Amino acid sequence: MGSRYDSSDGKKVYIGNLNPEATVDDVETLFSKFGTITNVWVARRPPGFAFVTFEDSRDATDAIDELDGTDYKGQNLKVELSKGPRPRHRRDRSRGRDPYSSRRSPR
Repeated sequence: MGSRYDSSDGKKVYIGNLNPEATVDDVETLFSKFGTITNVWVARRPPGFAFVTFEDSRDATDAIDELDGTDYKGQNLKVELSKGPRPRHRRDRSRGRDPYSSRRSPR
């Protein structure tokens, strides 16, 4: 099993608008009927989303088709194929300064 970020193979599903009380066991129980799960990760800070990785991409597609928009513990789930990692942006340490001002060539 690779890192939780290699999702380009179509096996990893994003679950949004998840009830903050939902546990890993809850998510695994909900999704296991679609096929073999290799990983479940539930966000805690901030809560409200999770990722499920299936052994087979067809199982991921079935889960999306069945569960997207359905009510689970009082919330309408958003279930879609994971898009992979978001790029992490470093904060500019200069705060307030023009980050390009020191790079300008003299005239």
